Amino acid sequence: MALIVQKYGGTSVADADCLRNVARIIADTYKKGDDVVVVVSAQGDTTDDLIAKAKEITGSPQKRELDVLLSAGETMSSALLAMAVQALGCPAVSLQGWQAGFQTSSAYGSARIKTIQTERLKVELGRKNVVIVAGFQGICRYDDITTFGRGGSDTTAVALAAALHADRCQFYKDVEGVYTCDPRKVKGAQRLSEITYDEMLELATLGAQVLNNRAVEMAKKYNVELEVLSSYARNPGTIVKEVTTMEKMLVRGVTKDTDTARISVVGVADIPGVAFKIFSKLAAKDINVDIILQSVGRDNTKDISFTVSRAHAGEAVGILEAMDLTAGLPLVCDTQVAKISVVGAGMETHPGTASKMFEALYGADINIQMISTSEIKISVLIEQAQADRAVAAVHNAFFPEG
Repeated sequence: MALIVQKYGGTSVADADCLRNVARIIADTYKKGDDVVVVVSAQGDTTDDLIAKAKEITGSPQKRELDVLLSAGETMSSALLAMAVQALGCPAVSLQGWQAGFQTSSAYGSARIKTIQTERLKVELGRKNVVIVAGFQGICRYDDITTFGRGGSDTTAVALAAALHADRCQFYKDVEGVYTCDPRKVKGAQRLSEITYDEMLELATLGAQVLNNRAVEMAKKYNVELEVLSSYARNPGTIVKEVTTMEKMLVRGVTKDTDTARISVVGVADIPGVAFKIFSKLAAKDINVDIILQSVGRDNTKDISFTVSRAHAGEAVGILEAMDLTAGLPLVCDTQVAKISVVGAGMETHPGTASKMFEALYGADINIQMISTSEIKISVLIEQAQADRAVAAVHNAFFPEG
């Protein structure tokens, strides 16, 4: 007998038929004799709909009240799924995050898990119940409901698997695993049988929407092996683990990220400490900076360009304008850009990966604005309008059709 944690996303539980399909998967697992803990997201676009309802009331809803509202989506999914499992003759109980023992920080909207009190979970499993937990939520020291931010249900599932020492942590999606590219958009995308935590973390951070990057980071920390499967096709999926047994592929995946903005600070003084002043101010406001490019100094000035998420672009520009770094020269903020990346641990031992990527972009007549590299990834910034064409060209260079 094994303890299995299963996580189902919003599309997997979007309506009654989807819920019944998921309930059948859970029942099949349960009837094999395994203990089952399930984590669910809100149905379909429920979270977006709840945010829209809040904005009908006020343009700036209080974060505490927004967390109470948004937690209702996962609470509803967990109760409905429990009913669907019960209808198949399997005992099931739904628990909200606080009932499942999630103790969190008080950062509403982006709470961090402090501890999980597993007593209630173990009692319910001892009663042979399928335990269905509302993802994305917990309770803070003030007894307030908190939420974990986008993708937080993935984090819930990994945290439960770690706390309960589960034998497996499965993620059921609308795709059959982790692919070299989005199979719905790129012809010839290949499913991977396995991938390392580091590669998956890079893919998740760089725009792949299969797993939440915070969940992958936690899985790596606690050595929780993940399995990505389809909710609709009963086929083998992709295993995410520390070390893969297969020969390292040169590239494991190609991603795009359109949630990015390029900010250029033109004509700053070419003296020590300027970069520190800029990026320390941004860090103080929790603005994450990705690609950074600094020009060679000329006429005692230099230009600094960097990327941030679109959501932080306006705030970043405001901070820099207040610093008055450029003697009146305008800041340039371009939100019509996209980041294209290739990821693969095999790049460490295979020279020429960057050249191959750049050649593919050149062949597609796509200009590169900025470049960033690490041991297992290469990212470039291009015009957003060319993103899909760039992904297809780069993917075909590394994974030729036929």
